[in-house]
Amino acid sequence: MGSVSLKIGDGTARFRRASLCSSALNLIMLFSVLTTNLFALYAFTSSPTNQTLHHTHKNISLISEHVSIILREIESSQKKLARMEKELLGYQNIDVSRPNVANELKLFLQHHPLPLGKDSKSGITEMVSSVGHSCDKSTELLSQYMNYKVGGACPDDLSLAQKLISRGCEPLPRRRCFTKAIPKVGLLPFPLSLWKPVSDKIVSWSGLGCKTFDCLKTKKVGRGCVGCFDLVNGTEKHRFIKARSKNDFLVDDVLALGNGGIRIGLDLGGGSGSFAARLAERKVTVVTTALDVDAPFNEFIAARGLFPLFSSLDQRFPFHDNVFDLVHAVNGLGDGGHPEKMEFLMFDIDRILRAGGLFWLDNFYCSDEERKRTLMRLIERFGYKKLKWVVGEKVDAAGTGKSLVYLSAILQKPVRV
Repeated sequence: MGSVSLKIGDGTARFRRASLCSSALNLIMLFSVLTTNLFALYAFTSSPTNQTLHHTHKNISLISEHVSIILREIESSQKKLARMEKELLGYQNIDVSRPNVANELKLFLQHHPLPLGKDSKSGITEMVSSVGHSCDKSTELLSQYMNYKVGGACPDDLSLAQKLISRGCEPLPRRRCFTKAIPKVGLLPFPLSLWKPVSDKIVSWSGLGCKTFDCLKTKKVGRGCVGCFDLVNGTEKHRFIKARSKNDFLVDDVLALGNGGIRIGLDLGGGSGSFAARLAERKVTVVTTALDVDAPFNEFIAARGLFPLFSSLDQRFPFHDNVFDLVHAVNGLGDGGHPEKMEFLMFDIDRILRAGGLFWLDNFYCSDEERKRTLMRLIERFGYKKLKWVVGEKVDAAGTGKSLVYLSAILQKPVRV
């Protein structure tokens, strides 16, 4: 807008008057800058056209639709997974609409209304039958087992019942038939009955290979019962009172560790009941769990005047919490090589054993290092006090001549607040 002349000395600066031509040019340039800026401002601040807005809405709709499809697929997959899990674990009720399902089983599984209506204490309005969830996987066997005449004689099928139990179908649902009543002639009075031979005629030999106790004396009936039916000439008459190896604890020594507080106990897989017999001689009541696998264990135990419990170790014990002073387990703790099975059993043993009670682990067979480590971890986890602890080798009682590693221990349950 004209030249500038700086005059030194008076501290002032004066502008010379600009020519008419240069002023017009400057105005044109200013107008161009302003116009350009206004167009740019309009472009950035103006709303999008209808076409752009339409495309934006269309894209958002497509994204929402895809997200909805993905969510539906996830929900469907979760439902399928839950259904598969229920089917595998047997949580669903048994489908009685299947062909060849016994009518008695259908009737048993029905929900029956209470005769007096709603119970004021529990709030229930109907009776629901109890059947093991694994029964659903053995429906054919279960229907065969439940196919009987109501009010008539129960079928002679003990082996079928034990097949169901071994598959986890427990408790058994048969309810309305009469069991064969065998005359119990010749039962001896207690305590004479503890160590006298049991007559072959007072037990049922249904479904068993041997039909006499003399036959069983020569058979290996499980690892924990080798000659256990010979109460006179076998090793049973010295068991728990005379040690055959350092792993065999004496019953009087174990009771002494309980400081006189051992009154009731549970024997897990107790064979023919000799442990319960030794404790009975010392005024201690013991319940012995047993299945009649290859031998009439339950009737033999009962004939000795002892308490048998026909139950597997796969089910929760039918006892209240903290009631037993002593739990005795012979070798069979966690058979099958499944660590979780041993863990389930150990937790249930801990549940029914009172604080300060004793857990007698008797000749636990350490088939491999992993099984041994699993047991060690469990014992450390429960925090039991080790009163006795012996690891040793002995020759297999089955006559194989192989040296086996066994663990025997007396553990005391701690007080937990």
